[in-house]
Amino acid sequence: QVRLVESGGGLVQAGGSLRLSCAASTIIFSINSMGWYRQAPGRQRELVAAITSGGSTNYADSVKGRFTISRDNAKKTGYLQMNSLKPEDTAVYYCMLGASVVYWGQGTQVTVSS
Repeated sequence: QVRLVESGGGLVQAGGSLRLSCAASTIIFSINSMGWYRQAPGRQRELVAAITSGGSTNYADSVKGRFTISRDNAKKTGYLQMNSLKPEDTAVYYCMLGASVVYWGQGTQVTVSS
């Protein structure tokens, strides 16, 4: 059974930084793409950033230049470094692994105060 556990969320002031982590329980981590999504109250879940098994990345326009996605396959862990946070970044952030079959973490709350 694949398990993804996010951590690193919290409350931060606008302009601050947070680093999210996603620890995977599966050896298939290294051969799968992974991504970070977020969902704010009353809104649909949206892609924030994604990284392929080979390290290629893509970002939502709203976070380009502020967020960085990375992965450590040896540790089976993915990361999302979030800088220059804005109140509109407030959401529950979810880690996703896979493509045709996808797995989700339980989410971690990020709250940015103005």
